[in-house]
Amino acid sequence: MKIMKAFRPTHSRQTLPFISFIATLCLCLPALSQNSKKNLALSPALHPGTEQKHQSFNEISKQGEAPLVFLGDSITAGWSGRGKEAWKQYWAPMTAANFGIGGDRTEHVLWRLQHGNYDGLNPKLTVLMIGTNNTGHQGRAMKEHQGAVYSSSAEQTAQGVTAIVKLLKKKQPKMKILILAIFPRGANNNDKMRQQNQATNKLIAKLADDKSVYYLDINQAFLEPDGSLSKDIMPDLLHPNAAGYKIWSTAIMGKVKELMAD
Repeated sequence: MKIMKAFRPTHSRQTLPFISFIATLCLCLPALSQNSKKNLALSPALHPGTEQKHQSFNEISKQGEAPLVFLGDSITAGWSGRGKEAWKQYWAPMTAANFGIGGDRTEHVLWRLQHGNYDGLNPKLTVLMIGTNNTGHQGRAMKEHQGAVYSSSAEQTAQGVTAIVKLLKKKQPKMKILILAIFPRGANNNDKMRQQNQATNKLIAKLADDKSVYYLDINQAFLEPDGSLSKDIMPDLLHPNAAGYKIWSTAIMGKVKELMAD
């Protein structure tokens, strides 16, 4: 009968680095797990490449002359592009300021507000729409978040919007805020990103107290009766064209005048 020798593990030069890697990974897992739970929508960050635009808003703020401000992402920034004729007709006579930056998410607006936007400004009203990029940028590695792959649920995005509203109220306690529902995107109601934006809208609607913070959903003005979004209004199913900006203007003008008259 053969007698089995006691097992003695052996390690080749090839296996030792692998074992070391596994040990290091185990040590890092708690930190990785903690980072994955971090709400990036609440983590103020400079939007890389927008420094000059941000500074221009600071200069406008220092002048202190704009009684009405539009604050948001590329859809808001578009007042200076596709929406320039509507802006000239509806908002320029009210000496409005456009504080929109393409690609901005809630955390970018938070950073802007912490670094000079609105300092010296004393507006009666801010029209705020932000959050569609929190939805649309998911799955991308973000330089401003140390390369973290972006994720933002409806709840997390709503928390970001809530933080913006709180900071606006702190910086400008006498100002009123009109939160707009995030505009529809995608061809129809089956679009996953539109569905998430709708979920976010339900949450941010609760921020309205109808004293200093108001909520307005004008999304039906952009949609066909069957809920589809026409490319005649938003050619890329996200950004309004000139006709879309006119629809936007007429849909909110009454509420804007009402809030600024008080």
